[in-house]
Amino acid sequence: MTFVDDSLLTETPEGPALLGSRCTNCSAHTFPRQAGCPRCTGSAMEDVPLARTGRLWTWTVQGFRPKPPYTGTETHEPYGVGYVELADQLLVESRLTESDPDRLRIGLPMELVIRSFRDDDGGGGPTRTFAFAPVTGADR
Repeated sequence: MTFVDDSLLTETPEGPALLGSRCTNCSAHTFPRQAGCPRCTGSAMEDVPLARTGRLWTWTVQGFRPKPPYTGTETHEPYGVGYVELADQLLVESRLTESDPDRLRIGLPMELVIRSFRDDDGGGGPTRTFAFAPVTGADR
């Protein structure tokens, strides 16, 4: 099994987390990791695991097939895409596990999950990626 980009994740005691950067001068967070701060232009960045949960900030459902290399599986089904606000950190653009508009709403609690992206990466194994899923039992 491979991951779309191994540098995007890190392991934590709670499970996988997105790996971002935090400026040690102004505390701004970035994802993916960066060598320089977009807020203060400083270069004192450190790698940090980002929060595994957040709230749906905005979303849409993508009904058309994305261009290569992001095509995913051979069959295309509409999927949710949104920005998830990780409290006190930043907004992360992500695929969502839910695509039913009746089950998505701004402010919905979300959690990071790892999902299959492609069944075969050319090397015989599945390719995985991150997504955000509604928190089980969250008020819809």
